[in-house]
Amino acid sequence: MPRSRVTAPPAAADAPRAPRAPLAPPLPPVSALLRHYRGYGEPLSCTPVAQGLLNRGYRLTTTRGTFFLKQHLDAPTSDRATIARQHRATALLHALGVPVAPALPDAEGRTVFRLGGRCYALHPWVDGHHLDGARLTASGSRRLGALLGFVHTCLERVLGSPRTPARAYGSADPEDTFRLIDELLELAGRRHRRVAFDELAEHRLLERRRLLAAHAHRRPAAPAAGGWVHGDFHPLNLLYRGAEPAAIVDWDRLGVQPRAEEAVRAAMIFYVQPAGRLDLAKVRAYARAYRRAAGADAAEMAAAVHRVWWERLNDFWILRWHYQLHDARADPQFPAASALAVWWTREYDAVCDAFAG
Repeated sequence: MPRSRVTAPPAAADAPRAPRAPLAPPLPPVSALLRHYRGYGEPLSCTPVAQGLLNRGYRLTTTRGTFFLKQHLDAPTSDRATIARQHRATALLHALGVPVAPALPDAEGRTVFRLGGRCYALHPWVDGHHLDGARLTASGSRRLGALLGFVHTCLERVLGSPRTPARAYGSADPEDTFRLIDELLELAGRRHRRVAFDELAEHRLLERRRLLAAHAHRRPAAPAAGGWVHGDFHPLNLLYRGAEPAAIVDWDRLGVQPRAEEAVRAAMIFYVQPAGRLDLAKVRAYARAYRRAAGADAAEMAAAVHRVWWERLNDFWILRWHYQLHDARADPQFPAASALAVWWTREYDAVCDAFAG
């Protein structure tokens, strides 16, 4: 379900940090919201669902049924106009057969309500479960790739061709990455009570610096064009009933990017194994189905693989959260994510062939 992102203020790098008990998010003003959303009954219960990194969600039960109440917190996407655009897009996608849970309208037909400085939206409750790549069969992997390709083609139908180029951010400059590595190494080395995470972080930072020095000449050019994408397609944003996708949720990052890059990034999350390798047989099944559904050719996929590989080689967001923001929620992802960049560099040709071959 949707996730919330809370950024902690920086503190002294060597300050001891006591383990923090997880805090339940404050409950939203349900009664006031339901007075606005007339026709959905009286509240019976409101329970937070599992949180992630962007927003907050609640299972809201009323006298008329069960709903998903979303509280929008992510600053870049939490304004009323942005949310309303997302809601219009998902309503159109739903009409085309994309499995989504469109926002429900209030008494005046609006889908976003602002209360207490926060924006809220009400959605149908979708019963389902999440499946990662380890639990997806080859058939399920083909279904996943075809679904993402269908999403991309339907987005083009309902939103048209983007009027602006892909939001590509160029590509990471290795000189900037070298400076970041030095900063993170200093922060990790400054800690008085070193733990296994610090040892692994230092090892990976030194290893990555060597890899970047060896591959700096492979920095990719900016992509020429992009298309509309979900923007955050991964296992926690896809609900299944049995083996069938039931709903794609969290459309907050809907935007313009190279479409094939979203396909590659999604595969990195679905199919990464704990040791930091990809299940290339499932990746191949997924990628071929995506290419057929989206009309992506081998050259487009190969370029996407190269750009996402370079992105991962220069990316240290988990360590930045840990050492700069003192936020450890993403720490469990670090061993596999950091190992993947190294393995991918070594097996670059095999990975590229799985996506584009």
